[in-house]
Amino acid sequence: MNRMVESGKTLLVDGPASVLVVSGRVEVFGFSVKDASRIVIREGKRLPFAVLETTNFDISLGENASAEEIDGNTVPQSWIESSDMLRAFQKKQVIAMVLGKIDSGKTSFCTYLINRLISEKQKVAILDGDLGQSDIGPPCTVAYAFVAKPVTDLYRLKAENAFFVGVTSPSEQVNKTIKGIALMKAEILDKATDFVVVNTDGWVEGEEAVKYKSRLAEELNPDVIFCIQQKDELTPLLVALEKFIKTTIDSPLTAKQRSREKRRKLRELGYIKYLKDAKVKFLSLKLLTIEEQSVAPIRQAEEGLLLGLYDSQRKFLGIGILREVDYVRKILKVLTSVSAKPSSIVLGKVRLDENLKEIPTSLEEAVMTTQAKV
Repeated sequence: MNRMVESGKTLLVDGPASVLVVSGRVEVFGFSVKDASRIVIREGKRLPFAVLETTNFDISLGENASAEEIDGNTVPQSWIESSDMLRAFQKKQVIAMVLGKIDSGKTSFCTYLINRLISEKQKVAILDGDLGQSDIGPPCTVAYAFVAKPVTDLYRLKAENAFFVGVTSPSEQVNKTIKGIALMKAEILDKATDFVVVNTDGWVEGEEAVKYKSRLAEELNPDVIFCIQQKDELTPLLVALEKFIKTTIDSPLTAKQRSREKRRKLRELGYIKYLKDAKVKFLSLKLLTIEEQSVAPIRQAEEGLLLGLYDSQRKFLGIGILREVDYVRKILKVLTSVSAKPSSIVLGKVRLDENLKEIPTSLEEAVMTTQAKV
């Protein structure tokens, strides 16, 4: 459908959907969208199109998607001030850590920061530490990417490298998650970059969560921590992080609270991204180093177990799904899109459903399978 939206309003679109800017001028998280640009919104995601000049949109909505107009701009003033604060740092390789509970707007804020920095010709890296809702790497990993141009969805970025943790929550593997984030940070700082934006998971409440985030902050040693506070849920964490420079920012009033089912579907789309064109491959156990989780040694490994694949230089190659262990022939049968031969495999603790065998051929197909033109 075609829809004309006046200047000063925001068009909120909930996916799965695609939006074409036919004419006019709009911004999405600080990114000025040009005419004839089509943007795909994943199911479970919401994008705000802030209209700067009256704009004509062509909108395609999938099942249960929606589009509505609201007055004003949904980007909080505290986000603009935080961006200005970050750009005022005189040093290079500034590390900004972002904290907040689930669905508080962390990823949207990271996207906004990145776009503002890119607009100033800064070299920016994003380090994604959210195991369960990872945008950069597949779920169960921490990963990073360098951002060369503005983005509307971090999911579109290609991971430079990743560290396979093998679980969807850091509470199950605290030490390993911190180790992975530390390794990815070190790799980023070895390369030419001006800013590192670190996105984190939504585990912030409770004694164990505070301990974890405190240890993570000690390891990252950020120049500033941006804390997205909705009520007072971060108060114990703010106290624990008293030695760090912190600034509390607002969660957008339009932040979308997703159901567990929506979050599961987003996670599945993350697996799908890294299993595109996957085929069953036969890997010799004699040529592999198997790194086992304590609860899932290879002799007990079940079909459907998620695997992390690495090369001989410890570069992350991708993920795979265990199909069978042939003990007689000493062969692993693995469903994976990785073309190179891995040197080592890490066994995860996650078992994927059989329905992931049906791998869409593209992101657009995965997002818009149920799309209906209205």
